[in-house]
Amino acid sequence: MSTIAKNIAKVRARIREAAQASGRDFADIGLLAVSKTQPAEAIRDAFACGLVDFGENYLQEALAKQEVLGDLPLRWHFIGPIQSNKARAIAERFDWVHSVERLKIAERLSAQRPPHLPPLNVCLQVNVSGEASKSGCDAAELPALARAVAALPNLRLRGLMAIPEPSEDPAVQHAAFARLRALRDDLGLDLDTLSMGMSHDLEAAIAEGATWVRIGTALFGARDYGAPAPAH
Repeated sequence: MSTIAKNIAKVRARIREAAQASGRDFADIGLLAVSKTQPAEAIRDAFACGLVDFGENYLQEALAKQEVLGDLPLRWHFIGPIQSNKARAIAERFDWVHSVERLKIAERLSAQRPPHLPPLNVCLQVNVSGEASKSGCDAAELPALARAVAALPNLRLRGLMAIPEPSEDPAVQHAAFARLRALRDDLGLDLDTLSMGMSHDLEAAIAEGATWVRIGTALFGARDYGAPAPAH
C-alpha cells in the first residue's frame, strides 16, 4: 500500500470516528483533498484510492494540473483568495468555489460562468476569528452579502467556509466552528454546506457540523513531493 493510500485510510478512519462520536452519518461529510503544491502524480494516486474532490489555492498551478489530469473525472474546488482578473478562468474550470468574500467577485463568477455548465457551487468565506491577516467577510456583512449572492443567476450558494485562527485547544476549535454554523443557520436561507476543519482540527469541525473537511498535510505529507513553488 502506498503512503498516500495509508494516509487516506487514516483520515477516513478519523472522519468516521468523529462522525460516530457526534451522532452523524459518515456519508454526509465530504473529504476535500487540498492538493496545492502537490504534483499531478499525487492527485492521480489519491484518485486511485477513491478521492475525486481536490482543492487548489493557486489558479495557474491548478490549470496546469487540470490539463495533465483531464482524463480523470475529478471535481475541482477553488479554495484560495480570488483576484478579479482570475474570476473568468475559475468560473470556467471549477465545480466549487469556497472562498467568495466580496459581491464584486461573486458577480464576476456568475457573469463568466459558461451557459452550458451547471450553476457554480459557492461558499462565502467568513473571518470568524477576526484576524486582520485572514481573508473573509465580517460576520456583520454576511447577511447582505449572502442575500445578494443567492440571487445571482449562475451561482448556487451552498453555505459558508472559514479558516479559524489555529489553536490546539479543543474548546477554542469548537467555539469557532460553532460560530460559523450559527451564522449559517441565522441567515434563514436553504444552505447545506459548512466547509471547515483541516488536518489538525477535523474532529472539532465534524462535531460542529462540517460537511467538507479540507485536508492537505494529513493526506499528502508536508509537501514531500519536491513540488516547485506555486505560481500565483
